Amino acid sequence: MVPSTKSSPVKSPLSSPEASTSSASTSPVSNSKASASLEGQSEHLSEQIKPATVEEESKTSTDSEEDDKPLSSRLRMKPKPQKKTSSPVYGKRPLDEANVSERSSVKRPKVPDSSTSAKNKQVSAKKEAKEEEDDDFITIADRAKKFRSDNKSSVALTKPKKVTKVGSSSIKKTIKKDKKGSNFSKYSKSTNVAPSSNDGQEKWATLVHNGVIFPPPYKPHGVKMLYNGKPVNLTPEQEEVATMYAVMKDTEYVQKKTFRNNFWNDWQKLLGKRHVIQKLDACDFTPIYDWYQNEKEKKKQLSKEDKKALQEEKLKQEEKYMWAIVDGVKEKVGNFRVEPPGLFRGRGEHPKLGKLKRRIRPSDVTINIGKDAPIPECPIPGESWKEVRHDNMVTWLAFWNDPINQKLFKYVFLSPSSSLKGQSDKEKYEKARMLKDYIGNIRAAYTKDFTSKDGAKRQIAVATYLIDKLALRAGNEKEDDEADTVGCCTLKVENVKAIAPNSLEFNFLGKDSIRYENTVEVEVPVYKAIIQFQAGKRGNDDLFDKLDTSKLNAHLKELMPGLTAKVFRTYNASITLDNILNKETKEGDVSEKLVVYQHANKEVAIICNHQRTVSKSHGAQMSKLMGKIGGLQGTLKELKTDLDRARKGKPPLEDADGKRKRNLTPEALEKKIAKTTEKIEKMEVDMRTKEDLKTVALGTSKTNYLDPRITVAWCKRHEVPLEKIFNKSLLEKFAWAMDVDFDFRF
Repeated sequence: MVPSTKSSPVKSPLSSPEASTSSASTSPVSNSKASASLEGQSEHLSEQIKPATVEEESKTSTDSEEDDKPLSSRLRMKPKPQKKTSSPVYGKRPLDEANVSERSSVKRPKVPDSSTSAKNKQVSAKKEAKEEEDDDFITIADRAKKFRSDNKSSVALTKPKKVTKVGSSSIKKTIKKDKKGSNFSKYSKSTNVAPSSNDGQEKWATLVHNGVIFPPPYKPHGVKMLYNGKPVNLTPEQEEVATMYAVMKDTEYVQKKTFRNNFWNDWQKLLGKRHVIQKLDACDFTPIYDWYQNEKEKKKQLSKEDKKALQEEKLKQEEKYMWAIVDGVKEKVGNFRVEPPGLFRGRGEHPKLGKLKRRIRPSDVTINIGKDAPIPECPIPGESWKEVRHDNMVTWLAFWNDPINQKLFKYVFLSPSSSLKGQSDKEKYEKARMLKDYIGNIRAAYTKDFTSKDGAKRQIAVATYLIDKLALRAGNEKEDDEADTVGCCTLKVENVKAIAPNSLEFNFLGKDSIRYENTVEVEVPVYKAIIQFQAGKRGNDDLFDKLDTSKLNAHLKELMPGLTAKVFRTYNASITLDNILNKETKEGDVSEKLVVYQHANKEVAIICNHQRTVSKSHGAQMSKLMGKIGGLQGTLKELKTDLDRARKGKPPLEDADGKRKRNLTPEALEKKIAKTTEKIEKMEVDMRTKEDLKTVALGTSKTNYLDPRITVAWCKRHEVPLEKIFNKSLLEKFAWAMDVDFDFRF
């Protein structure tokens, strides 16, 4: 039983005297200027109008003889013409120092015997925790037992009062850079992994932190919307939800029937049956939308000094939440902000689009902290935490239930750049590397079972093949109110079309409701097996009727300790990047090498089905580049004319404005021509790259599936600045990989 206590307002050693918290009466950001009042809630409202990544078609074509390269990646690239902290007591824990005595490079789970496997196969897939979730739940093997006992530089937290506070001066510069270069969400993502899930190993001995920060209370603006052309009075609660909808007026969401219906159903509950507003179609939110746009414009017009003051005030409010002390070591906290209320956007065609995400209160939040640490003070007066636990078998600092789906949880973890997360990442990639020692036997085994007389064995073999070659997820059962997404085990007959002689056309909604559309050539026995699996079934029947996720996962772990569909994805993504970079990188300048890297990254994104919509600014960017190229081509033409005349001893012609040009020697003109030609070629490469990658999301695979050591080693070998590939957040997240040898191969 995990011990828990009721919360009490004890001052934390991480508290800063200057720092204040959000309360029911005070916004986290305050400023006397007119536009400053929008700083808090405007920022939260603007979260709702950012475009989400949704599905786009992405296909592959050409085959490759490479056995290690997944089918869907078989394309050939076409040739193309802190200031130092004020508290130096706490140092960053070196990755190798954690678990010096006990950790092997990869934790090898026990291989289940036949009896265990049989039991596992009886477990409902519905109860399986998604293997695709964040790696915070992956084993963090016995860490720092030796470190805790004999590292004298660490400060024990049994006496929290001795912990030095974290000063604001140490983090201001860092946070500004983070905000500019980060690709990590500042809010928690939902997962179905239970708070008590752990691997039975102790994660920390002492833990101190300050909890979470809540969004500011809603401040009514008093602008009246129209109903049937007439102004309508709304309560602050009704107005807040109306404003959430109003600010999304120009987005694609309000055009979706599901979004509108869900919003109306939830808003109607707040309005009540007797309210004058009875139909959404008769509502005109334009006045609120115009007010919001006007406030945004006022904020833009603030002077640099005012903007800086607002930012510093915000940092002052947040600084106490940014850090935790784990076993005496200061670590950065990742997503310490509670997401503000809003309308659910989801991704793709999620059935809950438009539903109201209610405001999370302290009474929704469970805190996890060391037994001897002071309980974080509740930042909203008069309220208290739901529960306080002291569970050192888990790594989360706080959690609450997802407001849209109560069966899911949102967690606060340490930053991706923390030593705990770094060790977890390293173990993840080492496990994927371990697969290369098994992959030959695994492929031989499932190939043999393609023609097995045992129907269940044949289905497992084909499913394993698809997970390996197409990087499909295993798939889980879903509830009726969850998105109708599909994985390998949950494929329906209608999701796969057999095309003679041996191709399969896949069409289904994958994770995050992103559509997977792909036509690939497969082994002939696989093609025949799929036809057999479909025989006598209707379109909505299960393709793999003798298989579920629990059976598949049990089988995978029999093939290799700890093997999951995600390990396959990580292996295939990383081996593809490694192979392409090794084969296609030639001598040349940095820009040419970056084109090769982006191509390899694109291949991986295609394998993993990481897509995005074409950005609204894509057309404008392309037009701008074309305009620049056109201007340079005109300049190039003039320079060539001037060169001809200079060689003949004639003066240059007048420019477009009728002004005389300066006389230049042929040598000087030749240099100008060479530089202009080089500029044109670089811009043309940039245009081709932008067009090539317009529907591909490169960041997800780079962050989650590509072993960073491949990239670091490649950059070292070919003298490519790592900053050209990894932004600041990734450089921090992958700090553990930076000392890899230049000849590292996955």
